[in-house]
Amino acid sequence: MNNNKIDLGFFPTPFQQLKNLSKLYPDYTIYIKRDDNTGLASGGNKTRKLEFLIQQALDEGCDTVITAGAQQSNHCRQTAAACAKMGLQCHLLLGGEKPDTYDGNLLLSSLLGASIHFTGDNRKGEDIKLLKETLEHQGNKCFIIPYGGSNSTGALGFVHAVEELKKQLAEKELTIDYIFFASSSGGMQAGLTAGKALYDLKAELIPISIDKEETNGVSLEEVVFRIVQEIIANLNINKKIEPSEIVLNRDYDTAGYGVLTANERFAIDELAKNEGILLDPVYTGRAFYGMLDFLKNKKLPAHTNVLFWHTGGLPAVFTFAKELT
Repeated sequence: MNNNKIDLGFFPTPFQQLKNLSKLYPDYTIYIKRDDNTGLASGGNKTRKLEFLIQQALDEGCDTVITAGAQQSNHCRQTAAACAKMGLQCHLLLGGEKPDTYDGNLLLSSLLGASIHFTGDNRKGEDIKLLKETLEHQGNKCFIIPYGGSNSTGALGFVHAVEELKKQLAEKELTIDYIFFASSSGGMQAGLTAGKALYDLKAELIPISIDKEETNGVSLEEVVFRIVQEIIANLNINKKIEPSEIVLNRDYDTAGYGVLTANERFAIDELAKNEGILLDPVYTGRAFYGMLDFLKNKKLPAHTNVLFWHTGGLPAVFTFAKELT
């Protein structure tokens, strides 16, 4: 595993208390980690993964990057930006049919120079191999980034993020008891899990499932566990992690991926109107609602410190404008 990385974002990202929300949920002190402020093409957590993935592409002498996602993929938008910054061609395979007009992340990916291929029902990279063969036949040297940037290389970004958080907590002389975040492709969860073991972070991770579908018949818990095992082996982390330790809260994903419900609308309103911070309708809106539900129903012990890890996604707000107004 290559532990080298390039600088693509603004780090460390801000860590702050949500003072107004903490008053509304007085049994808890609520904090937020602002990975929506990483800076790369409006920010987001994927920048952490891309610092390692794009470095690997450059180390291997590649001139073209291929990845995949939904049309409003934050990962694809940030990949397009990283490629533009580093002088690489970028090809995005996006699910669905070509729309009449581009908006949100799709618009930004196009503005950032990515070549966009619409792939119908295949939004998780099922068609990457065929495109790679075509591009290589044309003389390109291709580097494939998996769906969500979620492999052991990309997940290194969140191993390092745990070290970053530990330093911020030490500076403030704080401890965090629970960390909530959106989990969809598994790389962030795997990186935080391995980083927690490496840096002895005591907080309990509470990942909120965003997408109830399995990928190629494999559960997200299995995906996360495999990535964790690779990281532990490559970084020589002296701790064994059992499959039972990979947990995923599936209480809030019933509506399916990218379906905006009253839950997400409530969460977006609650944070925006109380703290001036914007969530997105797909990932952070769902995960933040899950956290608020835990706090409202006192599913966690009182007088604990709770952290929400904001993974970004602002451009999708504009795509869901009709549902949000």
